[in-house]
Amino acid sequence: MKSCNLILHCGGQAVERGALAQVRTPAATATWTPVPHLRLVEQVEHALASSRLTIVTQAHALSHGGDRYFGLLQVQNGVAHADYSWVLGLRNSHDKRFPAGIVAGCSVFVCDNLSFSGEVQLARKHTSNIWRDLPQLTERAIGQLVERWHSQDVRIARYREAEIDDVAAHDLMIRAVDVGVLPVSTLPRVITEWREPECEEFRPRTTWSLFNAFTEALKGNLPLLPRRTQALHGLLDARVGLAGRN
Repeated sequence: MKSCNLILHCGGQAVERGALAQVRTPAATATWTPVPHLRLVEQVEHALASSRLTIVTQAHALSHGGDRYFGLLQVQNGVAHADYSWVLGLRNSHDKRFPAGIVAGCSVFVCDNLSFSGEVQLARKHTSNIWRDLPQLTERAIGQLVERWHSQDVRIARYREAEIDDVAAHDLMIRAVDVGVLPVSTLPRVITEWREPECEEFRPRTTWSLFNAFTEALKGNLPLLPRRTQALHGLLDARVGLAGRN
């Protein structure tokens, strides 16, 4: 099965899992307790195993001198999809930029496109109680994200069934800029991918093909991808009658 292609999607440095142990975790303060990147990964791995989810492969990246971490875990629940897989995105920071969190997503094999939905923050802040609460928070989050993954399967099936013409596709592209899916400077790439997709699988004029035109154009900034693809799902879900699924 194809692995998560983190290098294609993140401006940070791809690293092996073992390298996370070498990242120095800053000292805690009275109001802030940072979580080691590896500790977060290990906790998520344990929660996945408890939920009987198998990790197929994983990839990790660091940026800002090791202060910021993003990882991808490709997971399987016993049912393997032919052309896409479930993935779990993890993020953590040692510079107070964002709290530890995980997000459900999927990866399309043919083009290595990623999309995300259902982000769960493990704590609003890295408070002193995070060590006590992290196991419970992680277990709860994985349970919530399993539901998101099943919803994603339904969503993808609906996108594939929903045909769309150029007029409607172009209207959605403009609206995508309005709701923050992508900057207007990226719009020409979406148009090109819609009109002449690089992958033969996306030549049918369906919402699934349009979705992948967007995600192909959005490659390159993994930290922003969860927010952007969640907004994209909201836009396209309304188009195919799945409004509110996020």
